[in-house]
Amino acid sequence: MTAQVTEVLWYKNQEYAMCTEPLELFLDQNPKIKFESPHTACWRGYIGTWEFKGSPEKGYGLYLIELLGYQRGQAELTLKDVFPDSPHGVFAHWFNGTLRCPIGKQLEYVHMGYGSTYEKDLFLEVKQGLFISESITQNQQ
Repeated sequence: MTAQVTEVLWYKNQEYAMCTEPLELFLDQNPKIKFESPHTACWRGYIGTWEFKGSPEKGYGLYLIELLGYQRGQAELTLKDVFPDSPHGVFAHWFNGTLRCPIGKQLEYVHMGYGSTYEKDLFLEVKQGLFISESITQNQQ
């Protein structure tokens, strides 16, 4: 498999590449929504842009704020096409897991998925769409 195009995450007013696909569980639970790969670097058939929104008092939620998806025989799909009731963002209440955001110079390239190694990885733990914690790992070549 070819190395994949990353998702995008806005976190603390900074843009990160994200080597996690939070939309996958939602798509598994909603089989009527199907995307098709436009090329080998995007097997999932879409690219999402995500952001944490909220406040310290109420917590920070993970939101899908932009979507560019592909379906056979149709024009590109946007967030508004897939989520017509939420054209400005969808709270990712379905997502439990860790978001991985590589930081710094690429130390090793792996021609598969998100296997490449970077200087650091930012890990953000999320439970039911809510931010739980962050950690940074220093990687070695």
